[in-house]
Amino acid sequence: MSQGYPYISHLTLADTPNAVPWARRHSADILHRWQVPGAVIETANLIVSELATNAVRHPAENEPQNTGYPSLADVSTFTLTLQLTGTGLLVQVADRDPRPPVRREVGLEATGGRGLFLVSKMANRWGYYYPATAIGKVVWAELLPHGSGRSGPGRTGQAKERGQPAEATGPISDPLLISRVLVGLREL
Repeated sequence: MSQGYPYISHLTLADTPNAVPWARRHSADILHRWQVPGAVIETANLIVSELATNAVRHPAENEPQNTGYPSLADVSTFTLTLQLTGTGLLVQVADRDPRPPVRREVGLEATGGRGLFLVSKMANRWGYYYPATAIGKVVWAELLPHGSGRSGPGRTGQAKERGQPAEATGPISDPLLISRVLVGLREL
């Protein structure tokens, strides 16, 4: 990884479906410029994709799908922050939704709902916190250099104080599941 830490990049995007590929492109470009190893870039892009997808608002199931552009009143923003430090890479996505992220258990044939499961398996640590100066939450994931391993046992739950991260991790329920999902993501 590069020298002269920390490197920080902030990108604010509208929470529209095309924001997810822009977030991935931005992270790949920035991490290449920072001379981050290719394997870390690939993992970081998957994490960025999952966290950005979660930040983009989805219509409720009973609302009709809008095929046109959303009105300006319906568009909000989220911020992607990449921070390269001397110990690893921190990926953060801040959105305006105060609801905590929920890792769901989904069936083997489900086509979605595995985002936080994937983040928990690809990152060394992940969690969320409520920023003291903004509305919403920040979901973060940390990638450490190869061989660093997980840094301590995780716990699931909400942050107890504003600005304090709540780490969330869990066991793999189906070891083949992550490989099937990664193949599906690569086909996007």
